[in-house]
This record gives sequence, C-alpha cells and structure tokens, in this order.
Amino acid sequence: MARHLPSLNALRAFEAAGRHGRMIQAAAELNVTHSAISRQIRHLEEVLGVTLFEGPKNRLELTEAGHALLPGLVSGFDQIDKAVRLVADTEDGPIDVSCLGTFTMRWLIPRLYGFQAAHAGISVRLTSSDGPIDLAREGFDVAIRVGTGPWPPDAQITTLFGEQVGPVLAPQLARRYAPNLTGLPLLHTQTRPEAWADWLARSGIGVKDEPGIGYEHFYFMLEAAMAGLGVCIAPWPLVADDIHAGRLVAPYGFIESGMDYVAIRRTRPHRKSALFCEWLKEEARQFKPWRKTAG
Repeated sequence: MARHLPSLNALRAFEAAGRHGRMIQAAAELNVTHSAISRQIRHLEEVLGVTLFEGPKNRLELTEAGHALLPGLVSGFDQIDKAVRLVADTEDGPIDVSCLGTFTMRWLIPRLYGFQAAHAGISVRLTSSDGPIDLAREGFDVAIRVGTGPWPPDAQITTLFGEQVGPVLAPQLARRYAPNLTGLPLLHTQTRPEAWADWLARSGIGVKDEPGIGYEHFYFMLEAAMAGLGVCIAPWPLVADDIHAGRLVAPYGFIESGMDYVAIRRTRPHRKSALFCEWLKEEARQFKPWRKTAG
C-alpha cells in the first residue's frame, strides 16, 4: 500500500519542536535556523489542514491536533534511529548498553572514564536492567549479565570473570559479633532471594537464620549492610572497593557462585560494540579476584 506522507523534513521539524517545546532547541538539534523550523511547521500545517501550535512565539503550546500527532512521530523516529544504528558500522556516535543496575553503579561507571578517554567519539548510554536479553527485538548494542546461560544463540559472548560471593557487613558490627555471625539479621534482596541458601550450601558454614529485612534493590541492601543493619551476601565485584576502603568486611571471604559476568552482543560485525567489549575484557582482566590476602 502506497504511503502518502508529508515532507519528512517537515515532520522532523515538528517532532523536534514538539518534543523540546521550543523551536530554537529544535533548530539546534537539527542544525538549521529557527526560521527554517518555523517554515517547515507552517508547511506541515498547510498540508494537514490543521494548526499544530498556538500561543505567542515565546510560549508556543501544542494544539489538540499537535498533541495527537506528536507521540506517533516520536515513536516513529525512535524506531528509525534504532534501525539505522543496528546496521551502521562506525566508530562514532552513541552505543546503548543494558547492564545490571548495581554492577553499573559500583563496577562499570567508576571505570568508564577510561573508555571515554580512549574513544571520545563514542558516547555510552546506560540502561539498568537484569532481565533476559532479546537482541532480535531490543535496541541495545551490548548487554552485561550474570548467570550460567544459556545465552542468546544469535549473540557473541565475552566472558568477563567468574562471580565470587560472600557475607559482608559493617566493621563495627563485625567487631560486636566476632568470631561468627550468630545473632545477626540476615539481609535479603528480591533480585536474589536464594543468595543465603546458595552460599550456605556451597560454603558448608552454619549460620543461624535470624529475622532480617528484604530489600527491593541490591543497592539498597548493600547500603543497609554498610549502615550496620545486618549482614548480606554480596558479589566481590560490587563490594571490592568498599572492602579495600574499610567500609565493609568479609569475615569468611568469597567463594565461587558458579555464575559468570558476560558481555553479550550481536554476531554481526559492529565496530563500536567490538571496541566496547574489548575494553570490558581488558578491564575485567585487570580486576583481581578475591584471595585470602585481599581480605
């Protein structure tokens, strides 16, 4: 079926102006003049036979027709942008990375300056997610996950490091309850409800399960542990800096959880994704696993 659409430039001008709420910002985004944006929008209004903006020039508001048109255009241009980025093979522009929230905050972001310094033309856009990744449907260039697989068959997998986990708590709490954890509230998180059971089974250490608090996010649980509210099971990559700084202690050290941190990307060649995964692998190589001397 043939499509009868107005000028693409006119639609882009209106979408940018409607999204920003100001024509001058739309002009800056599209690298044209304010008058060019205004002319394109007037042309679009003439073609559609409706008014899209109303009010004084310095305080333009969308009309009812403008409000009806804008969401579809925003979604449409987002889809076009996603489709173009999926096939573009350049070393410049944005790269979209889906990553575990607490891993992003405590491991990735503190190291990201190194990638940006080496690749100033690539801007990294981070999205927090720990759900299954579907590269066929989602627009992410790289996804960082932890688990045992199986990973998407249509993906290239870069293993970063094996996960080590162990109980961590505030130093002042450890001094009060040394040499064991008996009597301490055990902290839990919804994202890993079996963390204590898994660690107890793997470590063979007996800890009496005292009533504790459940937290929605892993980050909240770690903050609670640092505040002295109890003891939690945490992965070494998320608490290594806190252990070294003395904000947390790990009385039993860390053991392998059986899971790996991996970077997932499409098998189709994509230079930005390849550069980012190569950088991730090198950062992971330099990140030292826990050993007894580190505790």
